[in-house]
This record gives sequence, C-alpha cells and structure tokens, in this order.
Amino acid sequence: MTFIDTHAHLYLQQFDNDRDAMLDRAMTAGCEAFFLPNIDSTTIESMLALEATRPDVCFAMMGLHPSHVKENFREELAVCEEWLSRRRFAAVGEIGIDLYWDKTHLQEQLEALHIQMSWAKKLDLPIVLHTREAMDIVIEAVAEAYDERLRGVFHCFNGNVEQAQRIVEMGFHLGIGGVLTYKNGGLEPVIETLGLDHVVLETDAPYLAPIPMRGKRNEPVYINHVIDRLAILTGLSPEAVGETTTANARRLFAEAFVSVPAMG
Repeated sequence: MTFIDTHAHLYLQQFDNDRDAMLDRAMTAGCEAFFLPNIDSTTIESMLALEATRPDVCFAMMGLHPSHVKENFREELAVCEEWLSRRRFAAVGEIGIDLYWDKTHLQEQLEALHIQMSWAKKLDLPIVLHTREAMDIVIEAVAEAYDERLRGVFHCFNGNVEQAQRIVEMGFHLGIGGVLTYKNGGLEPVIETLGLDHVVLETDAPYLAPIPMRGKRNEPVYINHVIDRLAILTGLSPEAVGETTTANARRLFAEAFVSVPAMG
C-alpha cells in the first residue's frame, strides 16, 4: 500500500530526537512523500534543513500561517515573498483564516490570505488552506479570488456536505486526517456522499493523531488508521484508498514529483 502525507510539520522540535527513524517508519509503511507547510519566518530554516536531508521525499511549502498574522504581518509576508522569488516551492501554504485562538485580526488575516492567493496564481502554485472556525469565510474568499489558476487543498477539512460540495466544485481537494477517526468528527457523511475523487491524506503531525493514537504525537505512519476508516466508509480496499488518494496528491502537487518516480 502507498500513501502521501500532504501536510506534516515534521521539522518541529517534537521530532528532534527521532526524525530519521520516524521518516523511515513511514516510508517502510508505504509513504511516498511528505509535504511540509511553513508557519512563519521562524520555521523556515528548520523546514528547509529537513527538505535538504531528504530532497527526494520532503517538499517544502512557503506561506504565513493565519495564527501568526499579527500587527507585523506585512513584514512576515515580505519574508515569504522573498523566498518565493528565490526558488520553487511545492505550494503556497499554510495560509487561511483561524478564529479559534484570535478573532481580533480577522481583517489582517483576510488581507494576508488574498495577498498569498495572488502569489499562488502568479507563480502557478497550489495553495494549502487552514480554516479553523472559518470554513465559510475561507470558501467565500477563495470563490472571490477564483479563476482557472487557483487550486489547492482545504487542509484538515471538518465541514459539512454542502461546504465540501462547494469546495470540490471549484476543483479543490479535501485534506482528510485523524479527525475522520474521532467519534464526533462528523466527516462520515462527506465521505459517503462525495467519495474519494477529491480527497488527499494528511496528518498535520505532530498534531491530531488518529484513534487509537489520540493524545500521542502524530506521525505519518499513522495515516494507515485513516486509510482503514476510509476503506470502511467507501467499501474499497485499503490498497485502493491508498492508490486513489496518492494519485490525487500527485496530480495536485505534480511539479514536485517531476523527478520522483512512483513507488512500485
């Protein structure tokens, strides 16, 4: 079975003691690639260092996480923009709106989101969207900016069927991870209605570990628990779930895989 972790913060300090072993565990289990979303200017160095150690399987993104959009967000955006001018990244991300921790910077978050979506269109890169307590706001922002150049994934999708339908109608993907396994995750109707045509797998490691690992540090090898749940909901084999979601991820992040062959 193969799979791709499209969203994992594997450069964070939670993995400092066993990063190589963690990556090896995942690859032994079938993980073909790890996509690394940036957070802010303080995480770029460690993210790029990880990518440099495993350039065949680790792919960095560049963007400003909405929880880190504060009064100085234009300075933070300038750092991201400068990096995007220097080299290619797999995506512009992680960007979006987060109203869970801080509702006082909504306008700044919206401005940062629109600026970064414009970069993605100009550079022909996908975007990776964070939507905590802001699903409808982000969907509307994407719809406002939408044209044929705008594509990407709603990371850690936790919305309803109607929201999911709007997202996939714009050609975007749904990032599905550990939340699918939670008793009150609420994603079963989405998968049962829409299937896997627009689904990519993710962990958000080290966060959001699936059942039965909830409460522990999340890591890419645990995607197997998400695959098993998707297999039950769709009636497909775990191998078919892995194959379909891997193909979706390879299409979405096609440029990153130009020189990387599929596992076989």
